[in-house]
Amino acid sequence: MRVLGVEGTAWCASAACYDAESDTVRIESDAYEPESGGIHPREAAEHMQEALPAVVETVLDEVDGPIDAVAFSRGPGLGPCLRIVGTTARALAGTLDVPLVGVNHMVAHLEIGRHRSGFTSPVCLNASGANAHLLGYRDGRYRVLGETMDTGVGNAIDKFTRHVGWSHPGGPKVEAHATSGEFVDLPYVVKGMDFSFSGIMSAAKQAYDDGTPVEDVCFSLQEHIFGMLTEVSERALSLTGSDELVLGGGVAHNARLREMLETMCDQRGAEFFAPESRFLGDNAGMIAVLGAKMYAAGDTLPISDSAVDPNFRPDEVPVTWRDADEDVAVAPGADETVRGAEALVEFEGDRVVKRRLPKAYRHPGLDATLRRDRTVLEARLTSHARRVGVPTPVVYDLDPETSTLVFERVGEADLRDRPSADGVRDVGRHLATIHEAGFVHGDPTTRNVRVGGDDRTYLIDFGLGYHTDHVEDYAMDLHVFDQSLVGTADAPDALRDAVRDGYRERGDEAVLARLHDVEGRGRYR
Repeated sequence: MRVLGVEGTAWCASAACYDAESDTVRIESDAYEPESGGIHPREAAEHMQEALPAVVETVLDEVDGPIDAVAFSRGPGLGPCLRIVGTTARALAGTLDVPLVGVNHMVAHLEIGRHRSGFTSPVCLNASGANAHLLGYRDGRYRVLGETMDTGVGNAIDKFTRHVGWSHPGGPKVEAHATSGEFVDLPYVVKGMDFSFSGIMSAAKQAYDDGTPVEDVCFSLQEHIFGMLTEVSERALSLTGSDELVLGGGVAHNARLREMLETMCDQRGAEFFAPESRFLGDNAGMIAVLGAKMYAAGDTLPISDSAVDPNFRPDEVPVTWRDADEDVAVAPGADETVRGAEALVEFEGDRVVKRRLPKAYRHPGLDATLRRDRTVLEARLTSHARRVGVPTPVVYDLDPETSTLVFERVGEADLRDRPSADGVRDVGRHLATIHEAGFVHGDPTTRNVRVGGDDRTYLIDFGLGYHTDHVEDYAMDLHVFDQSLVGTADAPDALRDAVRDGYRERGDEAVLARLHDVEGRGRYR
């Protein structure tokens, strides 16, 4: 089987042929390079119009045998570019008299990593210009476990480099200047497995304007931004129980990001894989490979249907080419020692000892500050939640210097492993109660809720919490929990309704209204 792939979501006109029998991919690409600033949609579309016929012809001239299908990037991306790709693919499929396959560009980034690594069901970090999100397979879809709440990681870096006066793409220039930089403090924002880059980019621009050497700003941008991406990746591994991580997207070219992710995986005993360079940026090879999987599963389009979707989210794609029993979440173990995303947790009789371990991937100064501050916050907010009536463990001891806490042992299992509508409804009530008291949990996932034999539901792990009176922050708390349900529960819709019902009983309706806005704020919605 041979599949011709055509890619052109934004800046790179690319064609490829995938030969399934030999598992080989021939790729030909022609990238658009703006003279100044970022990508200009009109100019990118003009480039696509001129370059696509040539790259397609080059690939077809080297194909040894018939083409069985034509796959194209259906979205997400720039509408004018996508429409040119769709028209090109439709014409090729008609000329060759073969089926058409519409591929989600972001799922292709994930699938090429899964294909090349041989992993069974990994978590995937997509880090590209317009995107940054974590995906895991669950219940027939790739679920978004976490994502940027404002801009893609590459675009965020490009905003700083345009401010400095550097041309597109900015990522390689930041990486080169970072080699001689020193660490300076910048904002570090993670909310569960979601994250935000707007604050750090504003601070980086201001630091540069205030005279901080650009090498220091570049070094610190990488340490903070890639540290955030690595931390949320570890959270996704911890939440789902997966021990496989793949990296995709153009920003994956950055050596420091790959180093951080590999170090994190080594430290927790997980496997890490990043495809070779030609599969990292926008390329038709990944479109052809996923197109072949979809074609083999009978997931094709009529030749007349080459409609594109600039806002095509990966979680909107029915995954027809994978077995239903390949969900990323695994069964829990029964060990008395549990490694979470941040800490090692040991059960000692009726007590729990939690130690935040140094993270070798993070800058030592940043790591020490985060571990100390989060340990102190966890003790304070756990006790505060208990005082306002939310079931939490008693805090017996706190040692900020070693980032160690001793708690009462509560519950019998994580909510992830024993989901129920009643338990989830309790979580909604508990979150409403702490929001009324003026703070958020920060990371209310199904692994940070314990359930007992008496069906009592406890909130644990307040390390990412903070005091706030903003409706936006309360809505984000609910959003984090909602994503964890989608990523770990079978048929989660009823559970998602239950948490809203519980919140509505005690909370502010304005928070639920804002939750709707937050849900629509993902990069592609």
